[in-house]
Amino acid sequence: MNVIRRIEPGEAIIVLLVLAPSLVALPQLLDPWPQAYSDWVRFGGKLAGVLGLASLLFAGILAVRVPGFDQPFGGLTRLWRLHHSLGTAALLLLMLHPLLLAFAAVPGGVQAAAMTLFPPAGDVATWIGWAALLAMMIFLAPSYSFFGAPDYQRWKHLHLLAGAALLLGAIHGIALNTVLVGHWNIVTWGGLSVLALAAFSWRAVVSRKFGRKPYRVTAVEPLAKGVVELVLEPVGDRITHAAGQFVYFTPRDPALAAGCNEEHPYTISSAPQSDELRIAIKDFGDASHALQSVTPGTIAHVDGPYGRFFRAGTAEKKREPELWLGGGIGITPFVGRARALLHEPGSVDICLVYLAQDASRAYFLDELQAIASRVEGFDVITHYFAVQGPLNEAFLARHVPGFAERTAYICGPPPMIRLGRQILRNKGLPAHRVRSEEFTLL
Repeated sequence: MNVIRRIEPGEAIIVLLVLAPSLVALPQLLDPWPQAYSDWVRFGGKLAGVLGLASLLFAGILAVRVPGFDQPFGGLTRLWRLHHSLGTAALLLLMLHPLLLAFAAVPGGVQAAAMTLFPPAGDVATWIGWAALLAMMIFLAPSYSFFGAPDYQRWKHLHLLAGAALLLGAIHGIALNTVLVGHWNIVTWGGLSVLALAAFSWRAVVSRKFGRKPYRVTAVEPLAKGVVELVLEPVGDRITHAAGQFVYFTPRDPALAAGCNEEHPYTISSAPQSDELRIAIKDFGDASHALQSVTPGTIAHVDGPYGRFFRAGTAEKKREPELWLGGGIGITPFVGRARALLHEPGSVDICLVYLAQDASRAYFLDELQAIASRVEGFDVITHYFAVQGPLNEAFLARHVPGFAERTAYICGPPPMIRLGRQILRNKGLPAHRVRSEEFTLL
């Protein structure tokens, strides 16, 4: 059964805004009305240019990464997916743009078509457009899976070419604009360019100084082999977060074997009511491996919070029946929410199904069971793959009667998320009542 994903308000607004310049340009694009086949090809080429430039500039605007900005989009992961989709659309449309214009010039001869693509050196505006397209190809290519998994830090540095692409693309669009007449040219392309470049500047330069808060590592608590929980105290103002959100963590300890001054996303495991900040880190790579033994007293910078995992709403909505499916390091947002329950009055109706390979991989299990003994209506059920096999509908029906009537939250390894979503889809659970968290494109 196919499920249509719920469109968030921010996503719908951005799509409409991307289309807006094309709608404004249509009267000029269709005046005079295209007659010959080549006229329609030229129309398509110009329309691709308008849509492509709008997609590029809005993709740049969405890269701003300011806490709270991601909320209308359903969290930073969904915002990044929209950003990535717009970047892909921009690349394809802006590649199509010159090709269609060249095909439209074919009736005038092959030389005319070639000159459309590769004009004389004096046609600076056109060559600036080619430079923008080349920059896009270079920094976008590693984002696609068919090129293989990129090196995270190298990919981030390569993405700085986005600034050049934004600037060059804006210059090309303003200089060669023929479809947004009068003040619309400067207002549209000039305004969007300023916003996109401001967003890029904030993300690449300014936020590094003003968008992060200093914290001190006070403890490193081992949870299992290759998994620790860092306890952090603010050096000054602390961040305010909701359960299930995450931060970008940047250690400043030069003694680290790897990862010093590198930022990586980690889910917050402490309750929002706590003055300390806790993040759980699993040994996934060089940087996370080094953090397993980071020295207490180390200063780090925290940027956030981001994400919108748990549903926000009234007290009545918060008491609606919930099903949590968590496994691996993906148990972390549930730990933060469970710890928050200790500070909230009243009972709940929440069932956590803890999915793990075996008991040794069930991080935080003792604490979660202790919280369940103190919070009325909060239950913890374990499911060990090594003993019970993959999770299935029968297991959920036996341990969580009426599970398909609950709002479901899933976080864990990608195969676990896919399995959980499939089981819930098969039971007819609507898409808007199934939320999952995946740290992709972050």
